[in-house]
Amino acid sequence: MKTIAKDIFIVVAGIALIWLGYNYWSNKAEVEPQIGMPDQGSSNLVEAGNKTEFPLKLPEDFSIETFAGDLPGARVLVQDGLGNFWVSRTDRGVVTLLEMQDGRVVRQNDVFRGLRNPHGLAVDPQNGTTLYIAEEHRVSYVALYSEDTLHKIADLPTSGGGHFTRTIDFGPDGKLYVSIGSSCNVCAEKDPRRAAIYAMNKDGSDFKSYATGLRNTVFFTWSDVDGRMWGTDMGRDMLGDDLPPEEINIIEEGKNYGWPICYGNNINDRNFDKNTYIQDPCSDKVAPKVEMQAHSAPLGLGFVPEEGWPREYWYNLIVAFHGSWNRSTPTGYKLVRIILDDKGNYIGTEDFITGWLQNGSALGRPVDVKIWDGGTMYVTDDKAGLIYKIQYVRPQP
Repeated sequence: MKTIAKDIFIVVAGIALIWLGYNYWSNKAEVEPQIGMPDQGSSNLVEAGNKTEFPLKLPEDFSIETFAGDLPGARVLVQDGLGNFWVSRTDRGVVTLLEMQDGRVVRQNDVFRGLRNPHGLAVDPQNGTTLYIAEEHRVSYVALYSEDTLHKIADLPTSGGGHFTRTIDFGPDGKLYVSIGSSCNVCAEKDPRRAAIYAMNKDGSDFKSYATGLRNTVFFTWSDVDGRMWGTDMGRDMLGDDLPPEEINIIEEGKNYGWPICYGNNINDRNFDKNTYIQDPCSDKVAPKVEMQAHSAPLGLGFVPEEGWPREYWYNLIVAFHGSWNRSTPTGYKLVRIILDDKGNYIGTEDFITGWLQNGSALGRPVDVKIWDGGTMYVTDDKAGLIYKIQYVRPQP
């Protein structure tokens, strides 16, 4: 009898633990503090340095002008070894060459046409006239300024639809990295290549998973300070105006960043995840380095170097907010400054350039951000079809 009573006690205790665990995780998202973050404004933005046709505001001692136009759908921008620029125009299926002379665009030509949602571009760091192009379904390379054609090095998943941009870049280790978004708003992916970043050699060999649980990390880059990969990631839809937060992650090999069952600061998405847990299913996931206003759609990001830039901007990130499409009050449509110290610690967020959103209507939507030594930055705009040139204008003594 004692044995039977003991067995009954163990079963009852087990059921109680399961019930407590279920209720805890079922209600966790409701008792956690809401993460709705208002836009971070700045009272220091002025129109003085604006040379564009739009009513933009930016910090004193900076200027912005139109660098290139007639580029509808402009997304990713790179510069080759000869000093010319290449820009992907995803919805047009082309990659356009911008020929340079004396710092100005003198000619532009759609060199590669008929492509399938071309997005990511990368120039071989060891050969400045070899360009890599990521289409929705493949990664290829081509020898520029020749009769060469595209050479496929990797197949990419397309089943299920969803996010179709594929972004590529070479890391400090010489590997070529590719980001592949999810096939859905929120779901359990059947293909492990979705919602992940993969790495490969530049010939496509050794194609393997680098990081997972990234719903749609459209852009990523590496810190000049510590060499770590940082990437923007967009949260799921249909949880309201202020959830879940958009993210900036420090992306490390082998780590899982939570999607689809976790968002923000490791909060279990009970709206989607109906499973029962004894332990926190998000405890082993990586929380974001920076959380940002939901539905801002963060895309391009770039670190500000020391040479040619004001000291207070050193080590900071400039991030392009492409802007919301499903928020009751539109948000985003601007460039923001993520303030970091020299060790990468987050200090705060403030607006850098605003004005593309006017009376609820978008005049432009910034996408890619490229920042160089010497105080120069380039930003693409796929709605206005422009590339902007932003410069730090040193104040007169």
